[in-house]
Amino acid sequence: MEILGIDIGGSGIKGAIVNLQTGKISVPKFRIPTPRSREPEEMAQAVKKLVEHFNYQGIVGCGFPSIVKKGVCKDEGNLSKKWVGINIEELFEKFTGCKFTVINDADAAGLAEVKYGAGKDEDGFILMITVGTGLGSGAYCGGELIPNFELGQLSYEQYEKIEDYAASSVKKKENLSYEEWAERFNVFLNHIYKILNPDLILVGGGISKDWKQYVDYLNVNTNLAPAKLRNSAGILGAALSVKKKFRE
Repeated sequence: MEILGIDIGGSGIKGAIVNLQTGKISVPKFRIPTPRSREPEEMAQAVKKLVEHFNYQGIVGCGFPSIVKKGVCKDEGNLSKKWVGINIEELFEKFTGCKFTVINDADAAGLAEVKYGAGKDEDGFILMITVGTGLGSGAYCGGELIPNFELGQLSYEQYEKIEDYAASSVKKKENLSYEEWAERFNVFLNHIYKILNPDLILVGGGISKDWKQYVDYLNVNTNLAPAKLRNSAGILGAALSVKKKFRE
């Protein structure tokens, strides 16, 4: 079974055809910059271009960077406020002619890691943290997704959202060293550990490729590991969400 998976992020929208039997990407990934406005119609046009690139017809799995319930955006996250209340699945179907299954992007990445990657042989309660423009999070118990954990939205000291303190975009914006940034990220990890006590925390997102640069500065009282699937996790998990939804 081959499904088009799309991963929508704050800086880019990327996709690929995924073979769900092997957990591998069948054709090279294609990426389009996220429109600067981050508004619904502009982003839907970008998704349309991506679908057309693959000449794809069928159900599309899509990871979206916000809270998604039954296909509807419940919070703007790092996007435009115009997204709130919009049925993302219906909007993308209107622009592409394809049926869509849309879930939170960190949920999607974690699905892939639990099925194919670093969490494949792990039991218990797993948290997946994606580090990028914001701090995404996915939660899994016994391999099953618990949707819409938005841990990056927790407040911290003077920050309305802790992701404004510890995301990798902040590292770049404030020109922090890996040690300086890791100290902030470690605060976040310990904060969520106290609340949820996970058996394993997986760290993914763009900065996961630099794991060796900052892992020695992290100290949290649970198992901690880098995601294995790197930038492919969101695409793989988005495609996998279609199979889970329709139980094919």
